[in-house]
Amino acid sequence: MKHIAKKRFGQNFLTDQGVIHSLVEAISPEENDLMVEIGPGLGALTQPLMKKLNHLHVVEIDRDIISWMESFYPKDKITIHNSDALKFNFAELAKMSKKNKIRVTGNLPYNISTPILFHLLNNIESIIDMHFMLQKEVVERMVAEPSTSEYGRLSVMLQYQLKMEYLITVPPEAFDPAPKVESAFVRCIPHKTLPHPAKNEALFAKIVTSAFGQRRKTLRNTLKEYLDDDGFTNVGIDSQLRAENLSVEQFVSIANFLA
Repeated sequence: MKHIAKKRFGQNFLTDQGVIHSLVEAISPEENDLMVEIGPGLGALTQPLMKKLNHLHVVEIDRDIISWMESFYPKDKITIHNSDALKFNFAELAKMSKKNKIRVTGNLPYNISTPILFHLLNNIESIIDMHFMLQKEVVERMVAEPSTSEYGRLSVMLQYQLKMEYLITVPPEAFDPAPKVESAFVRCIPHKTLPHPAKNEALFAKIVTSAFGQRRKTLRNTLKEYLDDDGFTNVGIDSQLRAENLSVEQFVSIANFLA
């Protein structure tokens, strides 16, 4: 099939067989897994995954790709969900498995990768693990350590829920059309028990968002609606630090003090 990549769907199709083999090895699918692939495109990952799995679920928004898939793949091996991944109910699908859990993978459209990650966090109790191809810069932000330029709201919110591992750097020429940026493959595993649980997760999220809202400013300025000088003293955090200097645990300690 000669399919023209659609800009509005952020499509870049993986074509490098060596890279594809490395990704499937990293995912390590087992035949009875309930695996969901987001944005299967022209099947770079889909076909090798189907060889290892009894059945594969895919979430695809592009109707042209869906009609090709319906004619190309055996119906007993694949279930195609014609849906926007941002609206798809992953928790509902997980109920179909014996474990009530799914594994998720995909080459995520770079223009909506962050919203998809946050959508999946809302379904986190139904997920065993996730393996994603993303823009390299996004993966660097996901796994970043405090006090680095990459560390930000995304790092904190994901690390609160997930253990993450940067796996493979993928060059632009592995795709057609070649994106203007490097890509990377990342593994995300939900924490079995949260290392630093927040008493009020909505409040925790608000504090993180406020702190990074103006990342050049000190916490005394960005969190002034939440904490005065005595408050900072009570939680044992220097108000002259910036958001990027705080660990996940320290953000949780602020939220729990306020809760």
